[in-house]
Amino acid sequence: MNYEVVLKQSFHLDRFRIGQEAIISAILSKKDVLAVLPTGGGKSLCYQFPAIYTQQLVIVISPLIALMKDQVASLNKLGIPTGAFYSGQTDDEKRVIFSNMKKGGPFVLYLSPERAQKEGFKNWIKDKQVAMFAIDEAHCVSQWGHDFRDEYAQLKTLKEIRPDVPVLALTASATPLVLADISKNLQLKKPERLVHGFYRPNLYYQVEFCGGDEEKDLLLQEALRINPEGRILIYCGTRKVTERISGELSQTIKGVGFYHAGMSTEERTKTQEAYSRGDLRILVATNAFGMGIDQPDVRLVVHYQMPSNIDSLYQEMGRAGRDGKHSTCLMLYSKKDKGLQSYFIQNSDAPQEIKNSRWDNLEALVSYSEGGECRHAEILTYFKDSQKIPQCGHCDSCVPVSPRRVMKPKMTPVLKTLLKKGKKDKKKNEDTPFDSIQEKRFVALKKWRKEKSVELDVPAFVIFGDQTLRQLAIKNPKNLELMRNIYGIGEAKLEKFGWDILAELKNTD
Repeated sequence: MNYEVVLKQSFHLDRFRIGQEAIISAILSKKDVLAVLPTGGGKSLCYQFPAIYTQQLVIVISPLIALMKDQVASLNKLGIPTGAFYSGQTDDEKRVIFSNMKKGGPFVLYLSPERAQKEGFKNWIKDKQVAMFAIDEAHCVSQWGHDFRDEYAQLKTLKEIRPDVPVLALTASATPLVLADISKNLQLKKPERLVHGFYRPNLYYQVEFCGGDEEKDLLLQEALRINPEGRILIYCGTRKVTERISGELSQTIKGVGFYHAGMSTEERTKTQEAYSRGDLRILVATNAFGMGIDQPDVRLVVHYQMPSNIDSLYQEMGRAGRDGKHSTCLMLYSKKDKGLQSYFIQNSDAPQEIKNSRWDNLEALVSYSEGGECRHAEILTYFKDSQKIPQCGHCDSCVPVSPRRVMKPKMTPVLKTLLKKGKKDKKKNEDTPFDSIQEKRFVALKKWRKEKSVELDVPAFVIFGDQTLRQLAIKNPKNLELMRNIYGIGEAKLEKFGWDILAELKNTD
């Protein structure tokens, strides 16, 4: 039976999405696989398909009961044998699942990471015919990832029990560093790395610098005004801000709710179900909301406050436009946001090595926010996607004037008064106009940065953000010592790029 027949007969699909066939082929060749398919990229097919193709048992480790239930329900509709073990089940429900598995043939079994580590499971799985183990949300295995979980850290036990069974580690976003850590912690054997699908051509990426919350509120209102249909997600950094935004919007808009980890399990479940049904159109949430959420018609995702890293930003933006229709992803960025994330890092109990990594991730996000290159191209390079593009034509850097862009409200005397306080928080040199010589330097430095990013295969913002280039163009340092005073240039970058920059600046004199 070939792939196309299984795809059509069992899943009613005409073709694979980007990356799916390569991942499935690798795992069916009995290879361990590290796979990255972004939110909405079709990760679940990568472990459901092998069960049908091999006519064997596939075991999926998943962190969310709600997600397990959704996938079991979807597979049942397709007539594919499936089940899930989770807390709260009756003995009769468990017996039915065991009985169905005893019949042999294809079966997709979902387990929590905790249940996969129990002695009963370890003894049971030793003599079963298993096609593969799939670990969903695999970034939770890595301490370098944005959502490390202790219960995931022990999943190496799968390889210890059944070294003959290939492992598919799947995640929606992971840098090369995180992928290496996943491989090490799961004890994978020479895994194939397959990174696909980070390019989302239906999404418009936009970042707006805001002097303060007053400016953010105005931009948020404008974003809501131009998106009157479809669901909307608004991400905030704290529970307090989440409840404030929700409360203010609820005064004039129907169907607004909030979600954060401070709510009871019952409240969170109720809110999530209301959002899924469409009773809530707008949900204001912290990063506690989102894993396993799959609503097709999210037309707008707003980050009212900057998250902690690019992985989180991308994963949360990826909840927009899963139906393929045009959607907007807007981040409202201010200096206070960096201060909030810095506070979280400083007050973390994590080892210093992990904290240092989080500082680096935060600086990378700041540089991305201040960057002037194509945002989609930068994301593809950052995650080492197999696809590369020079320009996307649908982000605020490529198309500054677009009907999809959320425009800042025009200044009126009232708005000027409202924003007066926020303006003094504006970044130094952000609005300083260039003279002709400074403009020439800035253009030359951007060209150098782009060429260097291609040479090193890293995003331009990893080298320097636009704010650093602006200051270099204005201050025109003549030696490395003077360059140390430039925003965004530390000892490592000074050593790596200092002489190149001096040469570029000299050529423009």
